[in-house]
Amino acid sequence: MKRKFAAITFILLSACTQWLTAQEPRTQASSALRVKAEDLLTSPAGENWPSYNGDYSGRRFSSLREINKANVAQLRAAWVFHPGNSQRLEATPVVIRGVMYITSANDVFALDARTGRSVWHYSRPISSGLLDDAAAHKNRGVAVWENFVYSETDDAHLLCLDARSGNLIWDIQYADKVKHYGATSAPLIVKDEVVVGTSGGDSGVRGFVAAYKAATGELKWHLWTIPGPGEFGSASWPGDSYLHGGATTWMPGTYDQELDTLYWTTSNAAPDFVGDSRPGDDLYTACVLAIDANTGKLKWYFQFTPHDVYDYDANETPVLVDAEENGAVRHLLLQADRNGFFYVLDRTNGKFLRATAFVEKLNWATGIDASGRPLLSERLPTKEGTSICPGIVGATNWFSPSYNPNTGLFYVMALESCSVYFAKAKPFTPGETYYGTGTTFPAGEHSQKVLLALKASDGKEAWRYPQAGRGNSWGGTLTTAGGLVFFADDAESLEAVDAETGHALWHFNTGQSFSASPMTYSVDGVQYVAISAGSDVFSFALPR
Repeated sequence: MKRKFAAITFILLSACTQWLTAQEPRTQASSALRVKAEDLLTSPAGENWPSYNGDYSGRRFSSLREINKANVAQLRAAWVFHPGNSQRLEATPVVIRGVMYITSANDVFALDARTGRSVWHYSRPISSGLLDDAAAHKNRGVAVWENFVYSETDDAHLLCLDARSGNLIWDIQYADKVKHYGATSAPLIVKDEVVVGTSGGDSGVRGFVAAYKAATGELKWHLWTIPGPGEFGSASWPGDSYLHGGATTWMPGTYDQELDTLYWTTSNAAPDFVGDSRPGDDLYTACVLAIDANTGKLKWYFQFTPHDVYDYDANETPVLVDAEENGAVRHLLLQADRNGFFYVLDRTNGKFLRATAFVEKLNWATGIDASGRPLLSERLPTKEGTSICPGIVGATNWFSPSYNPNTGLFYVMALESCSVYFAKAKPFTPGETYYGTGTTFPAGEHSQKVLLALKASDGKEAWRYPQAGRGNSWGGTLTTAGGLVFFADDAESLEAVDAETGHALWHFNTGQSFSASPMTYSVDGVQYVAISAGSDVFSFALPR
């Protein structure tokens, strides 16, 4: 009897030990709690990747150097995770102390960042009755703070989840989907507030940026990006056109802690292609806005494309760089804009410093004047159709650029392409997208993606790496202290090139097209590089 009891006890203990061993990754991962203020303020990003762009500057530069030019050729896939719900993941993973957070449509996952094993999964049904990008249920990731994870839903709800369990803590609707608002962005945490924006620039909405108290979800401030009657800039918006003017805020901004200033970009003016109903510059469409992070008050603005009729959203990342110019350190804002020009601004006051064209196919303007305004070529959308470059996708788009302080180079995936633009006036109609007709590709048009390295000092090209493909990639870039640029190429591969020369060093074919940007992190001294590709999340590491 004693032997039988001992045998049973041994079996139970063995089973228990095996179960605990199997649970170890989950336990370790779920115990990595509490995002501290210094985690979010660390710059450049290192072991952690605590926000969409890695740090507040938007540079997507990592101090990690285990993976470098000498050994990147040995990089191998460490794990692959398939979240489901989407064939076109757009999220950049966030990693804090070995836990990765990733989104797919309205779902949020916590993973063991070493293995890709699921720790928890928050599930929420996709929404109906949406327009445009929101109707495609795109989601670009989460924000983290203290013991909480924040995510925007396709119908513009802000969710707060428990980072330990994935349980929903609070849920607020910050815009009304009945008015055709949606959301596709990742939120941004600044101090103790969560900053959000909306999609819907082509759906006839009035854009805004808003901040909520991270602990409670209580509204802290709200800034309309289309001025109302009697406000500065309202002359462009006669009647009730301001209610449908666009200027949506569908990408996360960047933040300067010393200046306590948010830099948030805005989308196109609506309706697209026809500007008769909105005369003038159409503030604050196609702009970067400098916003007081405490009050939401506008400090200054810079408009890249006044009176936009080309769908040149300015929702590209405003990258914050400090550089020495003429013997003094200047606080700069760099932006490769969808309109084809690379801009350098003084971010303390919005002063325009310079702009240079970064694509060859550019005919909507002949240059930029001394004040920063485009010199128009008078090529406009017409009823018969006009060939305009860059085309409807833009010279670049929302996928991320990066900046390496060691090389002084800005890396961006550019697109050489034109479109035929058609114009036909259309009144705003609830329930319909607000397009004044549309675009097609010119006969025989050959679109090409090119990875560009631009000198921040003068905007000139340092090197270029033309892509083999049809110009369909929507993948961005990452640069590291290991002397590398990782980017999603136009042939379904994640690639690494030498950050100084653009020389190709490594690639891995995922077999899927990209709609996301890479990031890097470290766990237990091991550096990983991860990216969303098609329907999967891939993570790579050197062999052990």
